[in-house]
Formats: sequence, structure tokens, C-alpha cells
Amino acid sequence: MTQITILVAEDDPHIRMGLKDTLESEGYRVIEAHTGMQAQERFQAGGVDLILLDVMMPGKSGYDVCRDVRAARDPVPIIMLTAKGEEIDKVVGLQLGADDYVTKPFGVHELLARIDAVLRRTVRAGKPENTEESPFLFGPFEVNPKTYKVTAGGVSQDLTDRELTLIRCFQAHPGEVLSRDHLLNAGWGIDYLGTTRTLDQHIAKLRKKIEADPSHPQLITTIHGLGYRYNE
Repeated sequence: MTQITILVAEDDPHIRMGLKDTLESEGYRVIEAHTGMQAQERFQAGGVDLILLDVMMPGKSGYDVCRDVRAARDPVPIIMLTAKGEEIDKVVGLQLGADDYVTKPFGVHELLARIDAVLRRTVRAGKPENTEESPFLFGPFEVNPKTYKVTAGGVSQDLTDRELTLIRCFQAHPGEVLSRDHLLNAGWGIDYLGTTRTLDQHIAKLRKKIEADPSHPQLITTIHGLGYRYNE
């Protein structure tokens, strides 16, 4: 199997060295960065399979790096490292496109488990080929899997890989109530260690793109205590 390369972007040299030693002992190849700008440059050089991204770095923050990576439509998995542990920090990272987060101080086993879970559903599992997929309808929208765009009334918006996966899942089960666990398994994989709060944030972000009034959704409705339903 090809060796997995992880970019460790962390300004604290002790934490960075500890992460490097731990990851290399597990067989990963490690590239280091101690600033946000350096992380951006080393990622753009290519060959990175996963990014461990500290939120607070000098100059360019981890949030900025995450935003720029996703703006380039690169699906590389990103795990945010945050020292604050406050929910708002985690939510911001997820809204910007991070795949997961770990709160400092974290245990080695927890971090390795989260890395393994993310890689299982991305690099190791591989991405489904979209090249032959045709556009399909989702409510009044046309969804194009090739371009990751959703269009209605001549207005197009970009979709993330996970948003497209959720749309596919809903489209395959019109009118059915899908549990949060079902949707998490579809979008994050059965090995995901996070909470349903992650799903709720992604649904909220998707609604902003496909609902006329996201505060009163009509396409994807919440069924309290159960999950979500797509109203075709």
C-alpha cells in the first residue's frame, strides 16, 4: 500500500515534534509546517493525503487555510486541532469544510483513531467516480455531480463533496424519514467518531443553498426525535 502523507500544521514545536514522532511510528510520512502560510505552500506542493491543522497559528489561521483549501475544491481530509474546546470553534471549522476536530489536550489513541476513521472513508476507501454521472433533479434544483453545482432559475451554487453525498442519500429515499445515524453513515462512514451535531451543521449549511427560506425549510424538513425527510 502507498504510504499515507500527513501535513502537520502546528506552531508549537513540542506538539509538532510529538505528532511527527507518533505518526511516523505508525507508518505515516509527515510533512511539517509551523505557520498557516507555510502549511498552504506545502499543501499546494502536492502529495498530501490528510491535514492536521491547528486553529491558532501566526499570520494565517487554520480557519483561513481550511477555507482556501475548500475554495480550491480539494477534497483532502482536514482534522482541526483546537485548544479552546468551545462548541463555536468546532462549528466554525465544520462549516468551513473540516472533516473532524480534536480538542487539545488530546490522547494519542483518540487522535490515531480519528485519523484512521477519516482515511477509511476518503483515501483508503477511494472516491466514487462521477465522470459518467448525469445531472439529476432534487426538488426544483438540477444537481450536476460532475461540476458539484446545484442550479435553479439560472443561479448556480457550489456543493461540497459531503453535501452532494447527503443530497444523493435524500434523493434515493424521497418521503422517508432518515435517521441521523443513517445520514452520518452515508456521509461520514460507519467509523465516524463524532456526534450528530456535525450532521446538523452540514444540513443547516446545505439548506442555505437549496431552501427559499432556510429558517422554514420545505425540501429537507426536520422530524424531531427521528431525523430528516426529503419532500420531493
